[in-house]
Amino acid sequence: MSRSLIPPGTVRGFTLIETVVALLVVALGMTAVYMQIGQFATTAIVMQDRTLASWIGSNVVTELSLATDWPEPGDSEEEIEYADRVWLVTIEISETEVENLRRADVSVALADRPERVIHMVSGLIEPPIPVNFPPVNWISVGRGPRG
Repeated sequence: MSRSLIPPGTVRGFTLIETVVALLVVALGMTAVYMQIGQFATTAIVMQDRTLASWIGSNVVTELSLATDWPEPGDSEEEIEYADRVWLVTIEISETEVENLRRADVSVALADRPERVIHMVSGLIEPPIPVNFPPVNWISVGRGPRG
């Protein structure tokens, strides 16, 4: 026979106050989790925008470097569709102290928010190689390919 420490006729369970306190603790915990998930999602979107804008800016500088025409100094804008979004690319070409170099400053923003620049990249642009220019022979005279 087992003996119980609770007197006969006593009801077991939680009081209303204990239940409300437990629900309040759970609600506070869930609110903190919800806020962290929201911040994580926002940060992920911002990082995705920065990464895509970085790729676009680098691609534009590379295209300017490889173009057959040397870009004239001045400003220009173009819209580019990339990753199912429309981006506004602002290009500023300026002269430098070196005669055969121009500076290209590229700013990338979403087209629907052009005032919020997401990424900027700069590069130096050389004049294009003249047509029929012989390729450079990088092997030194009298030395083998490994020197």
